[in-house]
Amino acid sequence: MTLTRFMMEQTKANPEKYQDMQSLMASIQMACKQIASMVGRAGISDLTGLEEGGGSVNVQGEEQKKLDVISNTVLKNALRFSGKVGVLGSEEEDVPVLVEEAYSGKYVAVFDPLDGSSNIDAAISTGTIFGIFEEGEPNECTIPDQDNLSESEVKCLVDTLQPGSKLAASGYVMYSSSTILVMTMGDGVNGFTLDPSIGEFVLTHPNIQIPKRGKIYSINEANYFDWDPALQTYINNLKAGKGESGTKYSARYIGSMVGDIHRTLLYGGIFGYPGDAKNPNGKLRLLYEGAPMSFLLEQAGGKSTTGSQRVMDITPSGVHQRIPVFLGSPDDIDEVNKVYSAAGIKKNY
Repeated sequence: MTLTRFMMEQTKANPEKYQDMQSLMASIQMACKQIASMVGRAGISDLTGLEEGGGSVNVQGEEQKKLDVISNTVLKNALRFSGKVGVLGSEEEDVPVLVEEAYSGKYVAVFDPLDGSSNIDAAISTGTIFGIFEEGEPNECTIPDQDNLSESEVKCLVDTLQPGSKLAASGYVMYSSSTILVMTMGDGVNGFTLDPSIGEFVLTHPNIQIPKRGKIYSINEANYFDWDPALQTYINNLKAGKGESGTKYSARYIGSMVGDIHRTLLYGGIFGYPGDAKNPNGKLRLLYEGAPMSFLLEQAGGKSTTGSQRVMDITPSGVHQRIPVFLGSPDDIDEVNKVYSAAGIKKNY
C-alpha cells in the first residue's frame, strides 16, 4: 500500500477529519522526495559545504549548510501551495511566516527541514521533522513582546505557539540507505519506505509499537562532565547493568536526531539530549523537534520528558525555545523521571 492510497482510505473512512490532511501529506511527501534526491546527489551536485562559503547564519546562530537553505525553500513552497496551511514555522526562519491569503488554509506547519545537516558532508543519515497544528486560540498561546508586533505577526505567534498536545499530525523523513517516512495523525504510527522504482512511499512498518524497555541508550557522552551528577550516575548504572532492568545497555549515537530516534522507535531504549552546564536548557527546539517527536513516540506507546515535565504539556514561550529532551520506551523514561525526582531536579519550561 502506498502512502497516497493509505491517505485516500483514511479520508474515505473519516472525510471530515482527513480530507484536508490528505492534500497536506501529499505536499509533504512530494517535498521530501525532492529533498531525498538532493541529499543523495549532494556530493555530485556541489551541495555540500556551507551556504555562501560560510557566514550565512540562521536565527539560532548556527552556520547554514547549502542544503539547509534549499530544503527549507522546497518544503516551505510545497506547504504553501498545498492551500491547506495558513502559517509556517521553520528552524531556518526568524519568525513564523503568514501564508498569502490566496493559498491560506487552516493548518499551522512547523518543521526542521534538514535535521543533522552537519553530517551531510560525511554522507551520514539526515532527516526532516514536521508537526501540524490547527489554527490556535489566543488564550492557548504565549505571545512574547506583543506590544512590538504587527497584527499579522501576532496572528502568526498565536497560531504557532501551541503545546504538543494540540498537534494534529507529526512525523519525520529519514534520508539514509533508504528514505523512510514515519508519521502519525493521532491514531497510531506507520512507516513508509520510498520505492525509487515507482517513486512512491510504500507501507513497510504498519502500526509501529516501541518495545516497553530497550537495551540501547543514545546520548552524547562527550558532555558527560557537564551533566548533573544524577544523570552521570544513571548512565553509569545503565552501562554496568545496575539500572532497574538489571541489563547492561549498549551505546549508539549518530548525532542526527532523526536517525537516533528511528532506531530507538524500532529497537527500544532511550534517546536523550539533556541540559548541562554549558546549555542548561539543552539544544533541541521544542516546537519543531521536541514536540513533534514526542507526539509520534507517544502514539507508538513511548514516552517523553524533560526529566521533570512531559514535553507534550509545554506551551512554547518562543518559536525557537530550547528544552532538555528524553524520548523512548515507557519503562526507560519512567526510570529517568524517578532519577530526576530523587535528585530533587525539577524545572518547568
